[in-house]
Amino acid sequence: MKQIPNILSKAKATRVATGVVLCAALALTACTNRNKDDQFAFNGIYFQSKADKVSKEQRDHFESIVKRANQDLAAAREAGRYAGTRYCIAEYGTSRIDWIVGPDNEAVVPVDDTLRLEGICRPT
Repeated sequence: MKQIPNILSKAKATRVATGVVLCAALALTACTNRNKDDQFAFNGIYFQSKADKVSKEQRDHFESIVKRANQDLAAAREAGRYAGTRYCIAEYGTSRIDWIVGPDNEAVVPVDDTLRLEGICRPT
């Protein structure tokens, strides 16, 4: 009769240990995927960049934002170009862009360490 409680306590301990391992694994996977989708290395520097539509009415008109652009302005411009290209490919299936404020414009400088570019996707 004494073996029945012993077996039950081992089963309970196994369930608790399994739950702890699963929680730890879930926590680790959440940490490793953080911000990896919007960071790319240009000239050996990782920039956080993203492009998004300027308004709901005109999806083709977008703004590309690059943070920490003062690290390397030329590389930040390329990160902004890449973010814009990704946006246009995702939205329209093309990489053709008419830049309003583009990465090739030497007069474009970061404000508060953030570079802002603006363009229009040209699907045709």
